[in-house]
Amino acid sequence: MITPFTAHETILECPQCSRRFHSEALRRLVPRCCNVAWDVLVFVGRALFEQHQNIEQVRQELFVRHVDLCASEIEYLGQKFITYLAIAHRRATPRINRAMQLSGGYILHLDATHEADAPALMTGLDSLSQFVLANGKLPSERSEYIIPFLKRLRRDYGEPIACVHDMGTGILKAVAAVFPNSRDFICHFHFLRDVGKDLIEPCYSKLRSCLRTHAATTKFSALVRQVRQQLEPHSIGAQQLAKLIQRAEPLSDMALLPLVSTYSLALWCLQGKQNGDGYGFPFDRPLLEFAQRLLILIEYLPDLVQRLPAKDRTGNRIFYKLVRQVIDVVQDPVFEPAVEELRWRCRLFDDLREKMRIALPDGDKGLNDEGSSQAMDNIKKGVGQFRRRLDTNTKFADDPLCRKVAKQIDQYGAKLFTDPIEINTPTGAATIYPQRTNNILEQFFRRQRREYRRRTGNNSMRKRLQTMLADTPLVKNLSNPDYVDILLHGNSTLEELFAEIEMNGEKCDTKSVPDTERLLPGFRPLSNLPSLPEQIVRLATTG
Repeated sequence: MITPFTAHETILECPQCSRRFHSEALRRLVPRCCNVAWDVLVFVGRALFEQHQNIEQVRQELFVRHVDLCASEIEYLGQKFITYLAIAHRRATPRINRAMQLSGGYILHLDATHEADAPALMTGLDSLSQFVLANGKLPSERSEYIIPFLKRLRRDYGEPIACVHDMGTGILKAVAAVFPNSRDFICHFHFLRDVGKDLIEPCYSKLRSCLRTHAATTKFSALVRQVRQQLEPHSIGAQQLAKLIQRAEPLSDMALLPLVSTYSLALWCLQGKQNGDGYGFPFDRPLLEFAQRLLILIEYLPDLVQRLPAKDRTGNRIFYKLVRQVIDVVQDPVFEPAVEELRWRCRLFDDLREKMRIALPDGDKGLNDEGSSQAMDNIKKGVGQFRRRLDTNTKFADDPLCRKVAKQIDQYGAKLFTDPIEINTPTGAATIYPQRTNNILEQFFRRQRREYRRRTGNNSMRKRLQTMLADTPLVKNLSNPDYVDILLHGNSTLEELFAEIEMNGEKCDTKSVPDTERLLPGFRPLSNLPSLPEQIVRLATTG
């Protein structure tokens, strides 16, 4: 909490040392002996990064506490908060390492988030202690950039018991190079996602292209808006109409049948695109659900047409518009074959999900699913049965995409399955169960994206990844009491710890990307120019 103090406009007075200073001094953190500056700094940092408030919300909260800071000062203090937290983490590294070793070691989970041409933010986390250990901004996820990051982890914390990560080529090479003696596992969720994309994506793309050709979503949405405008003036309320439809009771005014039918059926088809369990593609296939609803609807359209009231020409014209839109899509020669192929490919993929006991269809955990606790040897046996099925079933054996899935299982099978790891600790033998998924980091990155979108209204993280300090994920540790105890090391609060760091004059390198990786001004657009070689040739010719 901010220490209570009095203020007149932007002039602050410390209740302990009675020192008065302008808020600009907060920006420079000049009064080292004054708690006011540190209270404001920590308050701003926690509000921005733990409570995920936007700058205007923080400004209002401070104003209520008689602190008047502009947006740029608040943003600067947020950067300072992360900087001092990174320094404190670096100081605590030997103690963090000692605590993990007393628990038998650590299991390193590695993952990175990136977008467009922004640098990749990579994080290493111990799944046993739940500590974020290290962060770094990398130009890309190539092994030559990941290896120095892993070497820093090895220097600070030693060799991990095991590593868990996705199937990226760069991270696979880097882990093998830096931690050759550690057990290496592939995240089951990432494995399933990649396999599913290989198996389903080509056919799913055909269906997507077909629906786009007919602008199906756009036309259905426009129809819904049009009918809604015509239904709103009627005396029978929408809620009552919905109840009648749900109960299959006759309408008091049958002239409304064409409009009500059009509206409800078009909405029903569109709602198919919202279906899913929260896992994302290929676990969720909203376009397939949309397409299947169109196929169901077309079977009922002839009966509905026969039951339209003859006198309602306006309503009938609108209903016939729905009929034409459905027929146009369904009768496309690409549509039904794509749906049928998707059905059997999805059934095959869902069978693998069942065998691996993770991200199951109709699951209620969404992307927080860590998988069931079924014994690993049973899961391994189930995947083995699935793999043999790919060879023995003629249809699968002759299908190139199924062969690709079989190759993936053969390539990564040894990295998928693990028995409990027996280790020796200073207090005796212990058994460690590595997590089957990397969801612990996936969830963290998703939360960062969600909170950034909530604060800014911007769904793209590109700008955020370019400007944020690499050690921002360390904020996650502040919710862990064990970590906070190690971090404070005798200090009672973060404010005291940061003041001590300032008094000692410690510095922290907060550069996001090595200077050697920065592009010269104006060269980034050139790097995305397809005709650059031709341009260079022309330049050389005319020079």
